[in-house]
Amino acid sequence: MSQTSLFAQYTAVTVSGMVKDSKTKAVVPFVNVILKNAQDSSFAGGTISGDNGRFTLAKIKPGKYSLQLSSIGYVSGQQPLFVGNLSEFIDLGVVELQTDTRTLNEVVVTGQADEIREKLDRKTFSVENNISQSGGSVLQVMQNLPGITVQEGKVMLRGSDKVAVLVDGKQTALTGFGSQTSLDNIPASAIDKIEIINNPSAKYDANGNAGIINIIFKKNRQEGFNGKVGMMAGLGALWIKRGNLPNIRAQFQNTPKLNPSLALNYRKKNINTFFQGDVLYTPTLNKNEFVTRTYDTGEVINQQTKRNRRTTISTLRAGMDWTIDPNNLFTISGLFSSEKILDDGDEPFFNKTLTERKRLWQFLEDELKTTVTAASSFQHKFSQPGRLLNVGLNYTFHREDEKYFFTNIMPTFTGLDAFKLLSDEHVIDFTVDYVRPLRYGRLEAGMKYRWRQIPTNMQFFPGQNSPLDVNAGGKATYKENIPALYGNYVYENTKVELEAGLRMEYVDVRYLVDPNHNTYKSDGYHYTQPFPNLRAAYKINDRNKISLFFNRRVDRPNEVDIRVFPKYDDAEIIKVGNPALAPQFTNTLELGYKTNLAKGYLYMAAYHRMAKGTITRIAGIVPGSTLIYSIMQNAGKSYNTGLELMWSQEMSKWFSFNLNLNGYRNQINAFSVVNKYPALNTFTAPTEQLLSGNVKWNGLFHLPNRIDLQMTAIYLAPDLIPQGKIGQRFSLDAGIKKSAQNGKREFYLNATDLLNTMQIKKTIQGAGFNYISTDYYETQVVRVGYNYKF
Repeated sequence: MSQTSLFAQYTAVTVSGMVKDSKTKAVVPFVNVILKNAQDSSFAGGTISGDNGRFTLAKIKPGKYSLQLSSIGYVSGQQPLFVGNLSEFIDLGVVELQTDTRTLNEVVVTGQADEIREKLDRKTFSVENNISQSGGSVLQVMQNLPGITVQEGKVMLRGSDKVAVLVDGKQTALTGFGSQTSLDNIPASAIDKIEIINNPSAKYDANGNAGIINIIFKKNRQEGFNGKVGMMAGLGALWIKRGNLPNIRAQFQNTPKLNPSLALNYRKKNINTFFQGDVLYTPTLNKNEFVTRTYDTGEVINQQTKRNRRTTISTLRAGMDWTIDPNNLFTISGLFSSEKILDDGDEPFFNKTLTERKRLWQFLEDELKTTVTAASSFQHKFSQPGRLLNVGLNYTFHREDEKYFFTNIMPTFTGLDAFKLLSDEHVIDFTVDYVRPLRYGRLEAGMKYRWRQIPTNMQFFPGQNSPLDVNAGGKATYKENIPALYGNYVYENTKVELEAGLRMEYVDVRYLVDPNHNTYKSDGYHYTQPFPNLRAAYKINDRNKISLFFNRRVDRPNEVDIRVFPKYDDAEIIKVGNPALAPQFTNTLELGYKTNLAKGYLYMAAYHRMAKGTITRIAGIVPGSTLIYSIMQNAGKSYNTGLELMWSQEMSKWFSFNLNLNGYRNQINAFSVVNKYPALNTFTAPTEQLLSGNVKWNGLFHLPNRIDLQMTAIYLAPDLIPQGKIGQRFSLDAGIKKSAQNGKREFYLNATDLLNTMQIKKTIQGAGFNYISTDYYETQVVRVGYNYKF
């Protein structure tokens, strides 16, 4: 797995300052400034201050130096200077020179950077170099990244799916505000890098207890006209893993994949324009799950859920950077995404011996998701390097237009049912961020205000003997207001690093339910809470460092989690939200150790997460019915404790690898909740705990003639899920890439799940039932592609 920088740090730092007369405080122009290595006094850099007294030394490597200044009429002097790893800019502030025989005043070193994250909280990966998943979706790329696992369409960090997914550092409806959605429907061809942030600072929104994943779209700033064009074609579901139950429609096989992409950029003088367009067409056997469900009454049901999905995603992004002058930059951009999904599904229900079909539920889902985002930002650079003011204003519109059509085939009748869901999401974000160098670090401060509103309308169209709960439909509106203030302080010297921040957040959420709803009433919540973060690190020597992290974060229920309308994408498992759902607050502790090896590194971490008000789904039945109702609830306290190891090593010029080991224990304490839908019932669960983990190995082989080969092996141990367990999983991916014309042309061929071993096995113990399931969904895909840069 090729990566840009596993632990972000700066190897080329800009050092600057301003020289003034110690008596008159007037600037001193044309001062000779020389930087020498402290160890051997060798020359490291030099310059002359301008007529405004300011000087700049560029491309300075981290280390210990001696700074020397001299000018006619002033006493020459020198001071030690430490250049650390945390800041891209070092600002010396004002350096005062004295006349006559006086010595040079103390030189004060401060640190500053535009968007700096401390070294042990961010891992950055290049999508372009992920050969084994080229031409796929963002979700498919993520499943190969160290520290990430994918479970039922969601990414998990260290055993938790409570992950905030950002796009270019901002939350958006494209990936979910405070949650994660549609990651499997974003073409990887549109993405430059993916960042994993396990311990975010106070600068970030407080949601996402497991951390943040930041998806960075491609953007080019090269002079003139340039771009990239690409095409991918592939084939999935190469053979049938398990045949259908009797007499239902065929499952998808040999599904085609297409992904054309185009990136254009034009820069001239102070204007830079960019465009990115991608289309991803992916018919997929999205689900092929076989279930044996046993009720406490002794009845046994064998069930299959087969979903043939045809997905077409179009993503367009364009914008302009206007450099007004060297100190002011204005950027405006827009994003349009259209996601069209057609699902043909079959769900037969048989008795224990498969001799009697009790029911056949056939459905067609016609869904269109449209996202439009308009973003603008203004950046002002002060004369002091690294001192910045950023102002941003973003608007997002997201429409969810779903139509479900059901054919309910029973032994004595056939019913035709349907429902339509229309949801329009409007979001406005206004942000102000300020960064200022301090004596030995920097101060970050800012504010953010979010206004969000989601009116939703559910209409049911019942047929003969309809199972639809038509009285649970109607209208509902989600309203959210979140103002927040934050401050963050960073300090660094030769031995110690410190980052401490505090985010104060006020949240007001109101969910207005149609008064005619048969169960739920309007509800909501509000709070004012502090969210601190702390990192303290000690540098044992140049190769070894230990760090301690503390974070407090929150997972606010998403609108879908509290949506009161029953969802019938499974005939006998009805999913319903809960408007009384409360936020989940989490405290995280982590102890990390990193050592630099010859041509590699080793990082080890021990972490512990403690969650209060754990958000989960509770499945149960009501007396007199075999239908299972899966309802969102707050389950009480839960814990996630684990150890993680990351080892990256270049063994030779032709072979390098990285290995990620993660072992953890998940625990959910005993709890009891009252479900209101469809009738009052109490669910009680004992304490559940399980040891789990995963192993990922990425090997990269550099072969002759500019050919690269990548192999990825993933093993996921059995894990704890709500009311049950998920079994072990294993897959092996491979890809090969040929570069030509100094990287301008690329040819690649890859295959996922080479051995066709990836299956999802689950055991669930619910109230009044238990079931065992295995999902033989499409995992094996072969792709071939071509990219041309110009």
